[in-house]
Amino acid sequence: MAAYEILIADDHPLFRSALQQALTLGLGPDVRLVEASSIAELEARLGEKGDWDLVLLDLNMPGAYGFSGLVLLRGQYPQVPVVMISAQEEAAVVARAREFGASGFIPKSSPLETIQQAVRQVLDGEVWWPPQAFEAVSVSAEAKAASAGLASLTPQQFRVLTMVCDGLLNKQIAFELSVSEATIKAHVTAIFRKLGVRTRTQAALLLQQMESVPGQ
Repeated sequence: MAAYEILIADDHPLFRSALQQALTLGLGPDVRLVEASSIAELEARLGEKGDWDLVLLDLNMPGAYGFSGLVLLRGQYPQVPVVMISAQEEAAVVARAREFGASGFIPKSSPLETIQQAVRQVLDGEVWWPPQAFEAVSVSAEAKAASAGLASLTPQQFRVLTMVCDGLLNKQIAFELSVSEATIKAHVTAIFRKLGVRTRTQAALLLQQMESVPGQ
């Protein structure tokens, strides 16, 4: 059996490949690394098996709005540590990753040794943060409330929500997910209740609270 099993979720094949090499070098050949290029693919992997040792999650993934992917994972799989990886390295971004439950944040500009050290530390049950994580940056009450609501959604409800926010109608979502329109209506009702909103526009605005840097 592999010493560690790690999910690499990033939509850039070159960066996934670089991470694979870095982690194999740093953790040895018996580490098991599995890749996902979208939130849907990541959810599928987690649905098959929920006891991964670590998820390395790119901040801007297809199927997620900024930190919404992190919030979804922390809500659905609280036992699996998540480390964010991003080319966006501003203090505000790193602080939000901490606030929303990540176990660490690795800037994509980090040298190989830093990436290896960060992953090892989190696998040992600790956390790893770059210096800018400790700058005084506040996360708004709205963003915290949005985070709590999103964390209560199921993966399927989250998928429906992102499609609603992309402007799709119920019948279009039903077609995309191969379910009935009545099922989508039930999902939308449940989503609105959990998020405390009444309209699609309010839901979209709430999801925007998860963008990587507020106001962008």
